[in-house]
Amino acid sequence: MAAAELGLATASEKWTSAKRAGFRFALLYFGLYALTTQILGGLLPLPRVELDPAVWAPVRVPVFWTAAHVFGAKLPLIYQGSGSGDKTYDWVLVFCTLAVAALGTAAWSAVDRRRVSYARAYRWFHLGLRFVVGSEMVLYGMVKAVPLQMPFPFLARLVEPYGNFSPMGVLWSSVGASPAYERFTGSAELLAGILLFLPRTALLGALVALADAAYIFTLNMTYDVPVKLFSFHLIVMSLVLLGPELGRLRRFFLGAEAVEGTRMPWWGRKAAAAQAIYGVLLLAGNAYGAWESWHKYGGGAPKSELYGIWNLEEPADGWKRVLFERPGFVTLQRVDDTVAGFGAKIEAGRIALTKGADKTWKAEWRYQRRADAMRVEGEMDGKAVKWDLKLMDRGKFMLVSRGFHWIQEYPFNR
Repeated sequence: MAAAELGLATASEKWTSAKRAGFRFALLYFGLYALTTQILGGLLPLPRVELDPAVWAPVRVPVFWTAAHVFGAKLPLIYQGSGSGDKTYDWVLVFCTLAVAALGTAAWSAVDRRRVSYARAYRWFHLGLRFVVGSEMVLYGMVKAVPLQMPFPFLARLVEPYGNFSPMGVLWSSVGASPAYERFTGSAELLAGILLFLPRTALLGALVALADAAYIFTLNMTYDVPVKLFSFHLIVMSLVLLGPELGRLRRFFLGAEAVEGTRMPWWGRKAAAAQAIYGVLLLAGNAYGAWESWHKYGGGAPKSELYGIWNLEEPADGWKRVLFERPGFVTLQRVDDTVAGFGAKIEAGRIALTKGADKTWKAEWRYQRRADAMRVEGEMDGKAVKWDLKLMDRGKFMLVSRGFHWIQEYPFNR
């Protein structure tokens, strides 16, 4: 298949100065990035062989110097054995790579300004980038297709309170709890890698890789997984691979008429306008419904006036905790960690509980609250209740307080 049919540059094509400069920068930046990160080891088809460029002095020493003299970081930096891809070292390495690529581009442009194009070099660059992205998709895909990256939750994890999990721990445990789902995601990444290795399927492979990388990056950003920097690079590299194919993709997805700007007949324009109006109305209706539900059932809904997790000072009658979340409801937790939900009416220092359709069951409490302490007295299902409750600090749960971190020297997978 000819280069033009693949969407690649041909030798006779004259590139603009911006395109030539962009190619020089991309070649330098992604070439250096591949040679100085985990990508280099991933390109070697050898099991049990690990290659970490960070241990090489020509890579590590400039990064340490830049970290200390440009960013004022304390040395030594953590650069290996961490498992995190968002270490201070990694961010400084990217800064150094950007700086070297920018300076190299300027120098290259000055000494090679008569060049018309880089058609042959571009084809080699495109080939190399295919294998860079493909190798990483195979690496990450295989450890999911064989469920290794996120193992099934260990016994200690099964009995640990959910609120004690870190956001990354939630993701690891939820994916690990469904090996079938983990295998599916791994297969999607393997598919991208395999397609990228074959010239005729490289375009499809880049599309699948872009979808995979965007999904991975989203998870990393929303669950605070310290591979944000690397997964973002996978997105950018996938987009670079797709760059020459934008025309073909536009024609495929939008149709030749839309691309060429062929004028539609009047009835076609009216039909298209009607479809667009319908879509806008449908979007607006669903947006309003979602907004209304958010304030009625979701995170924007009103909270109980006694909102919080209240622990009994001493468990009584098999109960150890009372939880007030939404108005009209209360949840009681037993000492064996099972829960029971009740209807609740709270007013004038009194709490009346109901139990579904059971008209014979009732509970009437009087309560006195003092900041984070509360005394509850009354009866519940014919038994006397006299409980002293203590309000738990919700912020002490790791899942609530962990937050988001751009830089992590070690993964916070708890």
